[in-house]
Amino acid sequence: MGYETILVEKKEQITRITLNRPAALNSFDDKMGEEFYRALKEADRDEGTRCLIITGAGRAFSAGEDVSGLKERYGGDSRPSLGDHLRKKYHPMILRIRNMEKPVIARINGIAAGSGASIALACDIRIASEEAGLKQAFIGVGLVPDSGSSYFLTRTLGPGRALELIMTGRTVGAKEAENLGLVNQTVPGTELDNVVNSVAEKLANGPTKALGLSKRVVNQVSRLELPDALEYEAQNQDIAGKTKDHLEAVRAFLEKRQPKFSGT
Repeated sequence: MGYETILVEKKEQITRITLNRPAALNSFDDKMGEEFYRALKEADRDEGTRCLIITGAGRAFSAGEDVSGLKERYGGDSRPSLGDHLRKKYHPMILRIRNMEKPVIARINGIAAGSGASIALACDIRIASEEAGLKQAFIGVGLVPDSGSSYFLTRTLGPGRALELIMTGRTVGAKEAENLGLVNQTVPGTELDNVVNSVAEKLANGPTKALGLSKRVVNQVSRLELPDALEYEAQNQDIAGKTKDHLEAVRAFLEKRQPKFSGT
């Protein structure tokens, strides 16, 4: 299916979605929002996709919401409902990424600002170029963080550090972001593709059902007390224990060989 504002490439078991409005720093207009969500949904439903990479074309990951439409939206006495805009456009994207039971990697090639940073933070693993950065740009236009940024920042950094980044709106360079735990790895720009592809290949060849169940558990346990978390782990371990990949891993161990996971 053709797209106008994104690129979708599938190679073997890895799907790569590239935000493709480089002249606008891959900011999200309504068209790109619709196409990006459709591509996410297709990758989620595609049994042949066992790992997803999200990145941007050109020098940015994404600058967030496209502000070029502000004049039209705020014309006259109009006061658009930003909450309704978020519920329609960004909430489905973030929830799809978080609930997709397969690994999602953010390949952060440049600046990720505003809702662009939120999308990167929603991914399971973030690998950044040394030239990249994260920016909570909301305060600069008199707004609060949205699209999940407050959620992900607070859980990663704690309230004090999260509020510092939100209130100052400063750009966090890739290395500082790595030190803070906002990205998993920082690499020279020339090595970004090799590192991302290597991680993606390893995950795509892993036990996909167990990876997805692990994501489900991590999403849930922070909201549970320890006894409930233990029970939730046990319930999902029951599910994982009945997969073909678990049986293959046991056989491989007994036969002293590497397992060959099918993702089932």
